[in-house]
Amino acid sequence: MPTNLTSLTIHEARRLLDTRQITSVELTQAHLERMQQVEPKVKAFVTTTPDLALEQARAADQRIAAGQAAPLTGIPLQIKDNICTRGVRTTCSSRMLENFVPPYSATVTERLYAQGIVMLGKGNMDEFAMGSSTENSAFFPTRNPWDLERVPGGSSGGPAASVAAGEAMGSLGSDTGGSIRQPASLCGVVGMKPTYGLVSRYGLVAFASSLDQIGPFARDVEDCALLLSAIAGHDPHDSTSLPQPATDFRQALTGDVRGLRIGVPKEYFAQGMDPAVERTIREAIGVLQRLGAHVDFNVSLPSTKFALAVYYILAPSECSANLARYDGVKYGYSDHTGASMWEELERTRQGGFGQEVKRRIMLGTYSLSSGYYDAYYLKAQKVRTIITGEFQEAFRKYDVLVTPTSPTAAFKLGDKTSDPLQMYLSDVCTIPVNIAGLPGLSVPCGFAAGLPVGLQVIGPALGDATVLRVAHAYQQATEWHSMRPELP
Repeated sequence: MPTNLTSLTIHEARRLLDTRQITSVELTQAHLERMQQVEPKVKAFVTTTPDLALEQARAADQRIAAGQAAPLTGIPLQIKDNICTRGVRTTCSSRMLENFVPPYSATVTERLYAQGIVMLGKGNMDEFAMGSSTENSAFFPTRNPWDLERVPGGSSGGPAASVAAGEAMGSLGSDTGGSIRQPASLCGVVGMKPTYGLVSRYGLVAFASSLDQIGPFARDVEDCALLLSAIAGHDPHDSTSLPQPATDFRQALTGDVRGLRIGVPKEYFAQGMDPAVERTIREAIGVLQRLGAHVDFNVSLPSTKFALAVYYILAPSECSANLARYDGVKYGYSDHTGASMWEELERTRQGGFGQEVKRRIMLGTYSLSSGYYDAYYLKAQKVRTIITGEFQEAFRKYDVLVTPTSPTAAFKLGDKTSDPLQMYLSDVCTIPVNIAGLPGLSVPCGFAAGLPVGLQVIGPALGDATVLRVAHAYQQATEWHSMRPELP
């Protein structure tokens, strides 16, 4: 039996489970022990479910013994805390939902359970997925396993950190403006935002419905493809779900990019980018060239510079509508100290929501208000159409685009909390992908000052298989994905 079960990839563990060299109970116990060791430092979990995990592991071992194992049977995973899990607390890292236990599971949760996964618990996040550092959690910040004084990125900081720290073999996050890819980059793991509509959003607590998408975190691209294959596919419960059949994305992992056309948009190498990050990204692009891809550095997506402004009108507008349901009446936190219903409603939201959530609700409400709708929201939607059109034009010439995932490596805890604009700029490379509904993936490609850097691969709509193919080929030619942080 391997000595360190928490360093395995999912596909390595699958072979060991199927050949009975290890059991799911042993694999799960190893991860629960790892959580006990490092969780006090990393704080990647809002809720842990050790009893449920061991119960699921025992059931998985019975399934394996009966020859009925699916690709993820017996694999210990974490799920972000804005994805509903029946009978298990789902807080969105907010006081508003601190004690909320959903009566149903999200479609992605059901699909993972159907494969026989082991759920270790729920991942910490920025409150209601609003943030880029996981410092906006109402409970505690998550720390980066590579440097405990630095952020793991956000909003899916817990899911990224749990995989990087060896606490979980994979995890699910959500990505509204970069919330999977940016923490994947900062934590040195693989993270993918699929094409909008490829994965059901049913049971994902809504932030910005036209931008939100669930996706996987993993230690390598093959594991990422395994997880995506498990959760993708049409869902009648989600009106935005695309009529796509279930797909085994591992079939795309040929290791070959010869002849593929790769574009490098110059707008993504903007002022303010860490020079060490830029060097690392350009070296990674050189690897793809040596593998036989045709790389063009003269690509322009001129409206990219407007994407951040567009996002911070559209996302808060949708957030102000989605979060209006938290009135203290049906569920969640409720303040009954007011003199009237309206005063209780105000006090509920004042006490239940954190500062960043309140900021975005106010921004969105302002953008949608009478007299400002045309000047802000409507104009932002028009620019969104232009940005999407520029991507479509680029994909007539190129199979994928490659860019930095984040303009910097992980920054120190507290460095940007007093300057929201600087925090928002952390997502400048990822936001355009959400605006256009495209697939994007971050794959580890090196280090800057000892901290991980991610290469972002962007594909056309429903080009998820090609994105995985390029990232996998890059990964096969490098060792960055195999490096693990040494936690004290």
